[in-house]
Formats: sequence, structure tokens, C-alpha cells
Amino acid sequence: MSDEAEPGYVRVRLDLSYDGKDFSGWAKQTGRRTVQGEIEDALRTVTRSPEAYGLTVAGRTDAGVHARGQVAHVDLPVEVWAEHREKLLRRLAGRLPQDVRVWRAEEAPAGFNARFSALWRRYAYRVGDRPGGVDPLTRGHVLWHDRPLDVAAMNEAAALMTGEHDFAAYCKKREGATTIRTLQKLHWVRDEGSGVLTATVQADAFCHNMVRALIGAALFVGDGRRPAGWPAKVLAARVRNPGVHVVRPHGLTLEEVAYPADALLAARAAEARNMRSLPGAGCC
Repeated sequence: MSDEAEPGYVRVRLDLSYDGKDFSGWAKQTGRRTVQGEIEDALRTVTRSPEAYGLTVAGRTDAGVHARGQVAHVDLPVEVWAEHREKLLRRLAGRLPQDVRVWRAEEAPAGFNARFSALWRRYAYRVGDRPGGVDPLTRGHVLWHDRPLDVAAMNEAAALMTGEHDFAAYCKKREGATTIRTLQKLHWVRDEGSGVLTATVQADAFCHNMVRALIGAALFVGDGRRPAGWPAKVLAARVRNPGVHVVRPHGLTLEEVAYPADALLAARAAEARNMRSLPGAGCC
């Protein structure tokens, strides 16, 4: 996966959002409706191309997960970009279904890679704990938890989780992939008007199911079933814990992806490709 478009192509950055309810996640799958599949099909149609132009995304989202600030890139032939750049957004808006929108399409700076150049991804997870349930108008984006939640206890637990760790206890392991991540932010706030709790979860990258597993552990602390130190104890064990519940996806939204200054994009991409290990860890 190159950090530069091939000769004769232009790398285009796409900023987009989607409601994940009716998608089987981001990644293209045979026989399933996906965000990647919808956008690639729309691009092929509006550019009148005989073949699809493949997208590279900042962060693959699972089935049911939403995005407000997703970023992807696509390499288009120079002549195709020149012909369609002025009207691409309007044409995509007319072709795409209403649950996915592309808000910006611009030529990317040199060295830009939507996935590897990213400095961090920020997610929000929203939970309601009112006895009567969740507002029907927001039910597709807010999880209902049927026990009262203590925000202070949840933030006490969260403070013990930030930093660089092996998050194997909170990830679905993928062959050949590291589970070491730097969790930069994990913090809960309650909106006094709606009663909805929002967790801000920010990291340089996330492994599979990591955010929803962290939220599941926090909810057990918040409703008193586990002490504040329990999530950190699970983390330190570095093994997937059956006591950690992976919460439902619909409360999760990818809010923002951040990138460095243009001059640092290529260096960041090279750094992100390096397999990480914790200090003192063996190589094998």
C-alpha cells in the first residue's frame, strides 16, 4: 500500500460520514451491503469507469458502527480527476444512498495515506441509563443500560487505562497483528439535560473490538458490579477475559481522524507501519 499515487494517477482524500445501522461494516464483502462497496460503486458509476477504484480507509468500522468524521483515499487517473473534480461531490450525492455522504473530495498532499498517516482516531460511545429507556429519536445511536451509572467511578477506572499498553485483553486477536496501542483519552461526561453519558475514546489506532470492550468494562464499574481497579487488572493480564462484555455497536461513532502537517505525512506513515513492542518485551 503506497504512500504515493502511481504515475498517471492522483490521490484524492475523501471525508465522509454514515449511519452504520444497515451496513455490514466498512469493508467490502460479497453479498453484503457495506460502506466501502456503496462508495466504490458510486464512484464507478459517476466516473463512467469500467472498473472500481479501490478505497483505503483511516479506520475500518464494524457492522452497526457509525461515522461522522471518517477519512479515506482513492487513486484516480489524472484525466478522470480533471474531468470530474468540480462536480464529483454533487454527483456522488445523487448516486449514494441517504445513509452515507461524502462531504469533501480534494487532491491529497504528497505522502498522504488515509490509514497509515493518521496520528489518532477519536470515537464517542453514548449510553443512557434513565429507567424509562432512551429517547426514541436517538435510539439508533445511544445504548440503553438498565442500571444507574456512576460517572466518577467510571472515570476513576479510565484514568488507570491510558498510555501505551498491550490491549490483548480487550481485542479480538488477528494473526500477525500487534495489540499494542497508545490510548490517549478515555473519559466520560454526562449531559444533564438528556441524561446521556458520552465516552470519548482516542488512540493512535484501535484493534478489533477494542473500544466496545473498554466500554463494556466501564459499564460494569459504573453500575457497581466491578471495582474501579478491575479494568486495569484485566488489561495487565494481556489475555482476553470472558468477563469483559463487548457492547452493542450502535452506540459507537467515529468522530474524528487527525493527521500531521503535510511535510510529516510520509514519515508518520512509515512509523505507523513498524511492528510495536512494549519496553522490555522479547522479539519472539
